[in-house]
Amino acid sequence: MTAARILLASHGTPGARAAEQAALSLCAREGTIWHLEVVPDFWKGMRGDDWLNNTVTQQRFGDYVESQLERELAEHAAALSREVLSLGLAYENLSILGKPADCLLEVVSRESFDLVVIGSPRPKGTPGYRSRMKMETLVRGLRVPLFIAPHPDR
Repeated sequence: MTAARILLASHGTPGARAAEQAALSLCAREGTIWHLEVVPDFWKGMRGDDWLNNTVTQQRFGDYVESQLERELAEHAAALSREVLSLGLAYENLSILGKPADCLLEVVSRESFDLVVIGSPRPKGTPGYRSRMKMETLVRGLRVPLFIAPHPDR
């Protein structure tokens, strides 16, 4: 099975890296990988107002968090772009703030894709924040085949 236009939801965790490798192996020659990075919307209001005691300090902290997120997204996109382009494939990058399933469905409604590739949830006990993909929302709304890459720790 190959697909010419793949939407890949990835943010650089081990499960997302497994999805990246799956997308690369499933992409047809001269195909395109559309890389979707979703910043979960809980970051939107991250200002430290529960422990920082004045507005200026809260604003500085919020700006710091935002710049860190932007830097990490750019680094991840650059690394994946190099990998995709080295295989002779085309690469597009999209970064969106919101709920992962809703953002993915929004992108699919605007563009034409042959396949959507995502990683599976982290196994229980694996450290890290779980910004869960609402699978029911995704599966009910998706009109494109979905490939869920197995987590590498399973």
